[in-house]
Amino acid sequence: MNQFYIILLAVFFYSNVRAQQAYFVDGYHGGIYGHYPVKWKTQFIVDQLSMHPDWRICLEIEPETWDTVYVQTPEAYQQFKKLVASRQVEFTNPTYAQPYCYNISGESIIRQFQYGITKTNAHFPEVDFVTYSVEEPCFTSCLPQILKQFGFKYAVLKCPNTCWGGYTAAYGGELVNWIGTDGTSILTVPRYACERLEKNSTWQTTAWGNSEAYLTACREAGIKHPVGMCFQDAGWKNGPWIGSGKNTKNNSIYIRWRDYIENISIGKTDDDWHFSQEDIHVNLMWGSQVLQRIAQEVRTSENRIIMAEKMSVMAHLKNGYTCLKADMDEAWRTLMMAQHHDSWIVPYNGLNRQGTWADQIKRWTDDTNRISDRIIETSIQNFDDLSGSQQGDINQQWVRLFNTLGVERKEPVSVLLSLESENSDFVICDWKGKEIACFVESEGEKKRLFFEAEIPPFGYSTYCIKKKEVGKKIVAGSEKVSESKKVNEQEYVIENDMYKVVFDLSKGGVIKSLIAKKEGNKEFARKTGEYFLGELRGFFYEEGKFRSSTEAPARLTILRDNIYEKKVKIEGEIAAHPFTQLITLSKGVKRIDFELTVDWKKNVGIGEYKENHWSGNRRAFCDDRFKLNVLFPADLRSPRIYKNAPFDVCESTLDNTFFNSWDQIKHNIILNWVDLAEQKGDYALALFSDHTTSYSYGEDFPLGLTAQYSGGGLWGPDYKITGPLKMKYAIMPHRGKWDKASVANSSDCWNEPLLSSCYSVAKPESKSFINLQNTGYQVSAVYLENGKIVLRLFNSEGNGKLQKVTFDMPLSSVEEVDLNGKCVEKKNIKTRAGKSDMMISMPRFGVRTFVLSLI
Repeated sequence: MNQFYIILLAVFFYSNVRAQQAYFVDGYHGGIYGHYPVKWKTQFIVDQLSMHPDWRICLEIEPETWDTVYVQTPEAYQQFKKLVASRQVEFTNPTYAQPYCYNISGESIIRQFQYGITKTNAHFPEVDFVTYSVEEPCFTSCLPQILKQFGFKYAVLKCPNTCWGGYTAAYGGELVNWIGTDGTSILTVPRYACERLEKNSTWQTTAWGNSEAYLTACREAGIKHPVGMCFQDAGWKNGPWIGSGKNTKNNSIYIRWRDYIENISIGKTDDDWHFSQEDIHVNLMWGSQVLQRIAQEVRTSENRIIMAEKMSVMAHLKNGYTCLKADMDEAWRTLMMAQHHDSWIVPYNGLNRQGTWADQIKRWTDDTNRISDRIIETSIQNFDDLSGSQQGDINQQWVRLFNTLGVERKEPVSVLLSLESENSDFVICDWKGKEIACFVESEGEKKRLFFEAEIPPFGYSTYCIKKKEVGKKIVAGSEKVSESKKVNEQEYVIENDMYKVVFDLSKGGVIKSLIAKKEGNKEFARKTGEYFLGELRGFFYEEGKFRSSTEAPARLTILRDNIYEKKVKIEGEIAAHPFTQLITLSKGVKRIDFELTVDWKKNVGIGEYKENHWSGNRRAFCDDRFKLNVLFPADLRSPRIYKNAPFDVCESTLDNTFFNSWDQIKHNIILNWVDLAEQKGDYALALFSDHTTSYSYGEDFPLGLTAQYSGGGLWGPDYKITGPLKMKYAIMPHRGKWDKASVANSSDCWNEPLLSSCYSVAKPESKSFINLQNTGYQVSAVYLENGKIVLRLFNSEGNGKLQKVTFDMPLSSVEEVDLNGKCVEKKNIKTRAGKSDMMISMPRFGVRTFVLSLI
C-alpha cells in the first residue's frame, strides 16, 4: 500500500512539474527581399545551432532566398542543408512571398504555396510542411482547407512580435480546432484568450518573450503547457531569443511547433472555433495613394494572369496551342512578389537599391501584365487555323467574343469597325446567321457598333458584321432610344431598361434618386439625412472641417446615349479641387459602373488629425469616417453587411467599423465587394471595388468606400498626395441576399470582362468548353500542366448537393486531386453526343481541383 502511494505521489509530482514547464518557439522570418543578409546570415544560423544544440528554430524564409545563398555563400549553404534534416529546424511558411492572404485572391494564395513549396523542395527535398506559422498577420478564414489540401496537419494563429498591421482575435486555451469556412478543421495553437496585447507597445502581444506575467496568466487560464513565440527578423544578429542554457528566461524549453503540438501539448481538443474573417483584426494605410496604387496594380495583374491561363486552355482545345510554361511561371513569380506583405505595410522602404517597394511593385506587375497580355493575344491569334481559307469579304467583319467564366453571359458589347463606313449602314448576324439588333454611332472618323451578345459558359461566340443592303428594313430594337433629359437647371435624368437615375447638379452631381425598374421600381437613394448617394466627403484637417462635393455645383455632359449604353460625365469640385465622375449604365446589366478622378491641385491633409506620433496607440489613420469617402446612403431597413474574402463570404457581426487605436482594430476590409442587405426585407445594395481597401459603416453613418487618406503613417513617412486620385467602383441594387442575387458572379464579370477580337475571315461558331450553369460554382482557375487541364472550382453560391458539370472536349478521365496534385478520387464521367458530364459535390465555400486528361 505504501508503495502505491509513493507511486501516486511521484506521478502527481511529475505531472505538476511538467504542467509548470514553459515552452518557446524561436526562429527567423524574412528573406532576400524582406531582410536576409546573405553574406553572413546562413553561416550565423549554422554556427548558432552548433553552439546551442538544445536550440530549436522555425523558419519563415522566402524560398527564392536559397537561390542567392547557394550562389553567394556555397559553403554555408551546404552546411545548412545538412542541418535542415535535423530535429533542430522546421519550415513553417513556404509561401513564395509571405503574403498577408486576406488582401489577395484565393487562387493567388494557392499559387503562393504551390510555387513556394516547389522552390523550397528544389533546395531541400527532404523538407515537409506540417505546421503553418508566421510572424506577420498572414491569415485568412479559408486557410484550413488550403493547408489541409497541401498536407499541413497544424496551424498557429499567434504573431506576437510583429503586429503593426494587426493580429488575430484572442480566443481559447492551449489548442483549438480552427474550423474553416467550408467546415475543414485543423488543430491550431491560437492567440490565447489570456494572451493580451502588450502594454506600451503597438506591435506585440504578451507571448513575445515568455515573461512571468504571461506565463502566470496562462496557468491561471488552465493552460497546462504554455508556449510563447518570436520569429526574429532575419536581419537581426541574435541567436536564442530568450537566452540559452541556464540563462533561458523562466527555464523555458525551445521547441519546434510540430514537436510541441504532437509531443507536449494536450494533443487534441473539443473546442471548435468557427473562425470568422472578422477574427482577423488588421489595419494598413488604407486610402493612401501609394497603397491604393499597389492594390490596384495587384488586382489588375491577378485578373489578367487568370484570364491568360484560361484563354491559353481554350486555344489549346481549339487548335493545340500551348503557351510556354516558363512564361507563365515568370508571370506568376512577379505577381507573387508584388503580393509580399512588405509591399503593403512598408511601401516607402528601399528595396535592394532598386527604389522603394512601390517602385518595384510597378515593375513586377508590369511584367506580369506584359506576359499575360502576350499570352492572351497569342491565344486569340492561334484560336483558328484559317490557312487556306478563302479571302475575306471586304463588306464583312467578324467578331469573336470570349467568356472566361463558367456561366453564360448576356451583355452589351461594342466594336470599332474597320469596314469602310462612309454613307453605309450595318447589320450584325449571330453564329446561326440570324440578324440581331444593333446600333451604330460615329467615333471620330470611324463607326462604333453596339449589340447585345450571348456567350456560353467558358467559351466563345462569333458574330458577323455586314454592310446593310439598300432598302433592307432595320431590325426592331436597332433604333436609337434616348430617355435622358434635363429636368431643370439643377436636375438631370438618365434612364435605361434597368434604372432611372436623377442627378442633383446643385449638390455636386449626387444621385438624388435611384429607381431600380426590375426590382419593383424600388427607390434605393435615401431621401432623408445629411448624406447623399455618390457624395465625396472627408475631413480636411488643415482647414479643421469636413468638406463635401455637395458644396459646389457640378456640370453634366452626355458622353453616350443609346439603347445599349448610357454614359455621362459629371464635373465638380471638393474643397476647390476638381473631380470627374464617369457613370455608365448598360442594357440588361444590374451593375452601375463609376470611374472617379480627383485632380488634386496640391498635397492636402485628409484624415482625423495631423499625425505626429506614428508609433502611438492612438492613430489618425484608423477612423475611416474622416478620410475621403464615396458615400452610399441607401433606403434600406435595418441592413447588415456581407463581404467577400478569399474563398469566403462573411456576414458581419459588427455594430460599426469605427476605431481609432491600434488595440481596438476592427475588420473593415473590402476585397472585391460588400453587400448591404435588409434583414427584415428583401432589398440590398452591393458595392464593388477595383482594389482591396477599407469601407465604413455604422448606425449613424452610411456605407462608405475609402478613397483617400493623406498624412503621417506607420514608421513615420508622410503618405502624401502625389498625383490624381483614380479609382473605379460599381454598385448593384438588387433583391435577395448576395447568393440569391449572384453578387459574386457579377463581381467576376466586372473583374474578367469579355475578350474580343476582329477578323476578316472566321468560322460562324458558338461553343462552351466547360459549363457550370446553375451549379453555384465559380471557375477559380483553368490551366495546362503536363499536357493535362487543371480545373479548380469554388462553391460560392451552391448548396452542397450534387451538381452536374459539362465538358465539351474529348476526355479520357477526370481525377480529383489535392493541392499537391495527389489523386483523391477518380471521377465517373458520362459521355454522349460528344460531351461529357461529371457529378460532383462540395460544401459551401469549398475548393476542389480536377485534372482532366484529354483523349
